[in-house]
Amino acid sequence: MAAQTPLNPLNPLNQPEPMNIDYNILASSVDGALTVNSLTQYLFWVGFIAMASGTAFFWLSKNDVLPKYRSTLIVSGLITGIAAYHYYRMAAVYDPEAGIFPTEYRYIDWIITTPLMLIKFPMLLGLGAQGKKWLTQLVVLDLVMIVTAYIAEVSEVSSGPWWTFFIVAVIAWAAIIGLLFSGIGGAIEGAAPPIAKGLRQMRLFIAIGWIIYPVGFLLALSGNESIREIAYNIADVINKVGFGLVAYYAVKAMSAAEQKAA
Repeated sequence: MAAQTPLNPLNPLNQPEPMNIDYNILASSVDGALTVNSLTQYLFWVGFIAMASGTAFFWLSKNDVLPKYRSTLIVSGLITGIAAYHYYRMAAVYDPEAGIFPTEYRYIDWIITTPLMLIKFPMLLGLGAQGKKWLTQLVVLDLVMIVTAYIAEVSEVSSGPWWTFFIVAVIAWAAIIGLLFSGIGGAIEGAAPPIAKGLRQMRLFIAIGWIIYPVGFLLALSGNESIREIAYNIADVINKVGFGLVAYYAVKAMSAAEQKAA
C-alpha cells in the first residue's frame, strides 16, 4: 500500500500550495485577453493585499487611541488578518478550468470574521449584561446565516435545498438587521456622538454592504461561478476594511474628545 501524504494542519483540504500556482490564468491577460477568470484571479490577490494592509494599519494605529478603545482596533486587525490568510489560500485553490472554487475557505473565513464584526456593536456600547445578551443573539443569528448559506452554496443550483437554505440565510440576515435597528438602535442613539455616528455607519455596512452576498449567491444562476467570486471578493474588501476604518475613526474621535475634556 502506498504511503499516505501526512495531513498539513494549515492546509486541511490538501489543496495545492500557493508556490505551485499555475499562472496561465494571469499570463493570459498580458496579451490583452483579460477574461472573467483572469480578473477573478487578480481580485483574489488584490483581496489578500488589501486585507494584509488593513491589518498592518489597524494594529500600528492602536496607540492613536486611548487604551480602553484599543481592543476595537485589535479586533479590526484580527478580522482583516484572518481574511488575508484565507485570500492567500483562495488564490491558490481557484481553478475554474478544473471546476474548483474556494467555497470552503470562504465560508471558514466568514464563520470566523462575521461574528467578530458584529461583536463590535456591544463592545463599543459597553452595556454590561444587556450587551452580552445582544452579543449572544447577534452571534447565534450570524452562525445560522453562514451555515445555511454554505449548505445552499454546495447544493445543486436552483434545486429545492439551494433555494430553501438560501431563504433561511436571508431571513437570519434580516433578523440581524432588525436587532441592530430596533433592539440596539436605542442604545446607539444614546451613545456619545462620535461612537453613535460610527455605529450608525457600521450598521449600514451590515444592512447595505452585505446585500452583495445574496446578490453574489444568485449570480450562480448565470452559469458562470467566477462572476459570483468577483462579487464576493469586492464586497469582502469593502465590508471588512471599510468597516474597520469606520470603527477606527469613531474611537479616534472619542479619544480626542475625552483627552480634550480631561
